[in-house]
Amino acid sequence: MHDNTRTHPCLPFPTGDLMRHPARLGIALTLALATAGCSTAAGGGSQKDGKSSGPSAAAASVTSCGRKLSFAGPPERAVALDQTSTETLLELGLQDRMAGTANLKTKIPAQYEAAYAGVPVIAPKIATGEQLRAAGPDFVVAGSADLFTKDRAGTREELAALKVPAFVSAVDCPRRNPAGRTPFELLFSDYENLGEVFGVRERAGKLAAGQRAAVAKAGESAAKGPRGKERPTVVYLYSVFNGMPYVAGSTGLPSEMSRIVGAKNAFDDVNEDWPEVSWEEVAKRNPDFIVIGDLSERGRPGDSASEKRAAMTGHPVVSKLAAVRDNKILEVPGTELDPSVRSVHALGMLAAGMKDLGYVR
Repeated sequence: MHDNTRTHPCLPFPTGDLMRHPARLGIALTLALATAGCSTAAGGGSQKDGKSSGPSAAAASVTSCGRKLSFAGPPERAVALDQTSTETLLELGLQDRMAGTANLKTKIPAQYEAAYAGVPVIAPKIATGEQLRAAGPDFVVAGSADLFTKDRAGTREELAALKVPAFVSAVDCPRRNPAGRTPFELLFSDYENLGEVFGVRERAGKLAAGQRAAVAKAGESAAKGPRGKERPTVVYLYSVFNGMPYVAGSTGLPSEMSRIVGAKNAFDDVNEDWPEVSWEEVAKRNPDFIVIGDLSERGRPGDSASEKRAAMTGHPVVSKLAAVRDNKILEVPGTELDPSVRSVHALGMLAAGMKDLGYVR
């Protein structure tokens, strides 16, 4: 179980008390910032690939979503505002540098469970500014820029005024990135930048290199299209809410996944990540195959793969599509269709599934 009232290692009272005594919030953050160099209970000095290297690690500077972030030394009380950033920090072995996590949509994978067990949950859903400040952070990380708003964790400008750097994944900052960089390359740049910040450059570099190799392997056998088509078309069914399907548009990661494996996203003409469409529009696109994102762990109506299959087979028009009738349907973890450290796993499943369906050179 997570202890949300774990004592701040540099403060004289449990952080859980801050939620009951709002007047202490400003005091807590001031003290946390003033004593940011003290050791955490788990880690002590700065790290190098998960090993303590003393308190005098080199300063670092990175640019995140157009903002330069500077650090005198590796952060010791980082807060991850969502599952994406939480799992990235855990993959980099930084659990003893984490003062909190928030907004997990699914269970933490087995490979991260032990490390995650020691990280306080500051909010089960989206964290507020009050909850964030109560954790006494010296660094905040998020996969999505919309978590940094006045009515959520606070703007990046507000946090900067408190001398708390705020990092946003490059994938969610398209206007600030060099032209032509793919979503996967932007993900890998996140790993490398975080490695720079925390002084775990070697580990971050190995992670990025390993995932680059996985992307290259997935693209080794690009697909060929049936019936003379240049590429097979695919619909990615993410969720079914109130009976309506949400599919991958052109700005989401699945379009890049499709390009890598030689397929074409059937909704590439829609400039959104996950637009709501009609079942009739899905039928009109008549995809060669369908990828279902299984979100069973999230637990909302229509989230499971079985519910999505039932929705398609029960629809009078969609049920007649060859992809549905002939069961040309692949299932992948839904959360892996959004950019994260686990997305290369879904890409590998897509490549393998297309091979099973016969879409290979």
